Amino acid sequence: MLTRKQYELLMFIHERIRETGIPPSFDEMKEALDLKSKSGIHRLITALEERGFLRRMEKRARALEVLKLPDNMAETARPATTRSQAQRAPVRHGRGPDARTTQPRRSYGDSDNAVNVPLVGRIAAGTPIEALQNRIGDVPVPGGMVARGNHYALEVTGDSMINAGILDGDTVIIQESDSASTGEIVVALVDNEEATLKRLRRRGDSIALEAANPAYETRLYGADRVKVQGKLVGLIRRY
Repeated sequence: MLTRKQYELLMFIHERIRETGIPPSFDEMKEALDLKSKSGIHRLITALEERGFLRRMEKRARALEVLKLPDNMAETARPATTRSQAQRAPVRHGRGPDARTTQPRRSYGDSDNAVNVPLVGRIAAGTPIEALQNRIGDVPVPGGMVARGNHYALEVTGDSMINAGILDGDTVIIQESDSASTGEIVVALVDNEEATLKRLRRRGDSIALEAANPAYETRLYGADRVKVQGKLVGLIRRY
């Protein structure tokens, strides 16, 4: 699993290569991640190499190749917000002292061939919070993301799924379903009261709701206490 900084660097490199065909310089990476020295970038790159996400190509300047992305991140994945992006980005919604509102939550912009999916509330990627709320807006998503079945969108709060590429403030697209295979990321309703976004693991007669952040423990419940409300099929991130 990746640390937050490792994830941010990987996605910054991925996005820069995708946009320009050229990896960023060490100075650009240092600036983007708000680090004081290039040595920190060297350590992060080494860690990503050891985990099989990056490869340095010998005898070539600024030569980095992204070998893979974290779980559930497709080629359309967006990088985590870096300092330079945050300076020009609209402030997202959320909770806590840094949560400020600069525009209506329902304003997600237009997209060609988009399908409107109802935004029904917030979901915790951390300690479970209150169950899903009523419809509060619409989110336009690519039609190919919601090709089958009914879908809804949720705004993520918390950081327990960061190593699966899901960050605080992201919007997740959920396909309605009352069942899921072990290993899938789901919206789980616990005791008919609390909803959370976690990876589901079946362990005999019990269900484990597993975080993607080592700071959070896996929670184990009797199968009768957990109801699957849907499965993750997409993610939207705004800057």
